[in-house]
Amino acid sequence: MGKWLVLAVGIALLGLINYTIHSRETLRQEGRIVLLELAPVDPRSLMQGDYVALRFQVAEALGRDADDTEQPDGLLVLQLDEQQLGRFLRLDDGRPLARDEVRLRYRVRAGQVKLATNAFFFQEGQGRHYEQARYGEFRVAGDGDALLTGLRGADFSPLGAPSQ
Repeated sequence: MGKWLVLAVGIALLGLINYTIHSRETLRQEGRIVLLELAPVDPRSLMQGDYVALRFQVAEALGRDADDTEQPDGLLVLQLDEQQLGRFLRLDDGRPLARDEVRLRYRVRAGQVKLATNAFFFQEGQGRHYEQARYGEFRVAGDGDALLTGLRGADFSPLGAPSQ
């Protein structure tokens, strides 16, 4: 009996892992592109090993409103411009979205507003290339789930891996 239980739990766990991977890949390929402006980061923590510490202007704007709510997690509404750059509009109140609006999930942890991630990892030795980042590129699902997919420079061009 014990072997069958372990086997069943193992199969269920593999199914859950595969479902999570599939849903993230689907989001990465089909999610709506949303750019978020980066906020200044303490220069001492900007480059730590092989990642960039990130903060977003939207999180700072939301921070003022999030302090007034008891709910540590929720959805915010962004208004997108022609470059798909998102600006904080309001906390989500359930109203239908306009064509240029998108929902984005946030969390409040230790008094800080977090959006999807606060770090971007890159290959060792490529830190200088990513210092010019001004925007985070996200793929966002209709339910507000977001995935950071890259960084962009001041001219909105993607900062792919530098050529060798």
